[in-house]
Amino acid sequence: MSVAASTFEKTPGWLDWFAGPSTPVFQLPPGAVDAHCHVFGPGAAFPFAPERKYTPCDAGKAQLFALRDHLGFSRNVIVQATCHGADNSAMIDACRSSGGKARGVATVQRSVTDAQLQVLHEAGVRGVRFNFVKRLVDFTPKDELMEIAARIDTLGWHVVIYFEAQDLPELWDFFTALPTTVVVDHMGRPDVTRPVDGPEFELFLRFMREHPNVWSKVSCPERLSVSGPKALGGEQAAYRDVVPFARKVVETFPDRVLWGTDWPHPNLKDHMPDDGLLVDFIPHIAPTSELQRKLLVDNPMRLYWPEET
Repeated sequence: MSVAASTFEKTPGWLDWFAGPSTPVFQLPPGAVDAHCHVFGPGAAFPFAPERKYTPCDAGKAQLFALRDHLGFSRNVIVQATCHGADNSAMIDACRSSGGKARGVATVQRSVTDAQLQVLHEAGVRGVRFNFVKRLVDFTPKDELMEIAARIDTLGWHVVIYFEAQDLPELWDFFTALPTTVVVDHMGRPDVTRPVDGPEFELFLRFMREHPNVWSKVSCPERLSVSGPKALGGEQAAYRDVVPFARKVVETFPDRVLWGTDWPHPNLKDHMPDDGLLVDFIPHIAPTSELQRKLLVDNPMRLYWPEET
């Protein structure tokens, strides 16, 4: 690879991950899983996709695993970042380097072969991600996605879906036809300035209530929060406006929720949170040790390491 091809210039205004995160006050239960995080490059080893909508900082496996150990997690679920497109090389390399402590969620195209899917499976991939956030990816036809879903179902994988709350009505029929377990990223990005018992969030709760194959990540309060306060400067009650939404999902569907750091927090515009303080957000949304164990250990292990449960 030429030097020119390995050099990437970050998107102007890009916020790098928080250096020197605090040690969480909240002690994670033994075996806790960070069930949503990413690796970016490094670009010199794993070039970013030509069709990407943003160019991030380098944030490789060594930094991710160091953060895992610092925060007190035992394992990671590494979700393919959109800046890498359908080239899963960086994510796969991280999974293979983890000593069995990482699983992956890939991005694949209709052209993927059965042999390629098997290679992904052996590397630790257990799901594929379908992204419907228009500012991040170009539209993929639903028939193509449904075909992919049917193929990965035979491997026992699941589908991760990323969308914004206002788009749920138009995507409802597609989502509810998926044959696999379906994991929603970040509660479908609710508007937390609206009532937690209002019609928009009630539609999301109905989506989960009526479809027992649907799970939700109750992660990324730093993306959803409007009034804060931010997870900076030792703040022990960060993102209070997000708490009622996440806690409602955790308490209503305790066996179908996951949590992750979202490190290294792509495309944040306002601030970069201290990951230690993000961990301290967890007991606000999962207030009992039983809920914490399900959220952080039992549920992700059942989904990503079923052979160990």
